[in-house]
Amino acid sequence: MTDSLDQLNAQLLKFARERDWEQFHTPKNLAMALAGETGELLEHFQWLTAIQSATLSDEKKQQVGYEMADILLYLIRLAERLDIDLIAAANEKIAINAIRYPVAKVRGDARRADDYID
Repeated sequence: MTDSLDQLNAQLLKFARERDWEQFHTPKNLAMALAGETGELLEHFQWLTAIQSATLSDEKKQQVGYEMADILLYLIRLAERLDIDLIAAANEKIAINAIRYPVAKVRGDARRADDYID
């Protein structure tokens, strides 16, 4: 079976329905859970240097991977509840960013789009 957002969404729907949890999976609650999980991910990197953050132990990578999975699962669940196609939204956002950040103007520069002076 190929992994996909649709496949993950189907698993999440089944999981929630078996437990009668859809009643709790409102967009507000899912967004708040997503923010909480993002905070848990950040805790793994707090106080690390840039080099340390890029060279995690296998055990730490597994822990970080689980936090990232929690984030992904809540995001998929939120998209389902709001009827948002995450793949389409991501592709649209990439196209928008390509316009906002043209290669000739931003190559090697990490400033935000609003910080550029034309």
